[in-house]
Amino acid sequence: MATDPPTPPRPALAFESVRVTSEDGAELLRGVDAAVYPGSVTVVAGPSGSGKTTLLRLGNRLEVTSGGVVRFHGRDVAELDPLELRRRVGMVFQRPVVFGGTVRDNLHVASAAATDEALVADLARVGLAGELLDRVADDLSGGEAQRMCIARALLTRPEVLLMDEPTSSLDPESRRGIESLVQVLAGEGLGIMWVTHDLAQATRLGEQVVVLAAGRNADPDGAARYLASGAETEEP
Repeated sequence: MATDPPTPPRPALAFESVRVTSEDGAELLRGVDAAVYPGSVTVVAGPSGSGKTTLLRLGNRLEVTSGGVVRFHGRDVAELDPLELRRRVGMVFQRPVVFGGTVRDNLHVASAAATDEALVADLARVGLAGELLDRVADDLSGGEAQRMCIARALLTRPEVLLMDEPTSSLDPESRRGIESLVQVLAGEGLGIMWVTHDLAQATRLGEQVVVLAAGRNADPDGAARYLASGAETEEP
């Protein structure tokens, strides 16, 4: 007896023919398609200036589209409250965003009512010791600070995490540590969109890899050549 084919997974975050035009008329994105699935890592790669960060920032309305639509669980993000959206679609930036005070103070930015017990569990989730709660956040190493920022983003219990070249300023050991952490988080069901200019990293991490060229999706052959080249300056 024939069985029905499995239902394809539904993206948590979908970018459908999105366009972005700057105030001076420059086309930053030109009809780009991409998707982020629960429990999976989507990597966005491409040369500098290809639109990677602009695409990422559309995901929680730090940028808005000039055309096309971004959907979160099927709903146009333009219909959602931006603050609520940003709790459900978190963001980790290229350089750790560290506020004054202790690690505890930094985590309370995301959840002011969180108990120390909850914060210790949150730190443990990203591989940091609970003893760091009382550490002055400015004294953290680069890798520790980025993990703290990921912990802070996770405190709102997001369903998608947007990560803009989060390891570009880290040493190799810290970089691999963050990569391993992200793979664990995806295994726990989090959808992740990761921007990188590191092509080896793109192939290590990406279950889906979106390659952009001059604000457009690269054609499949061009994307494959670009990823295989390992040369970040080569246009797809």
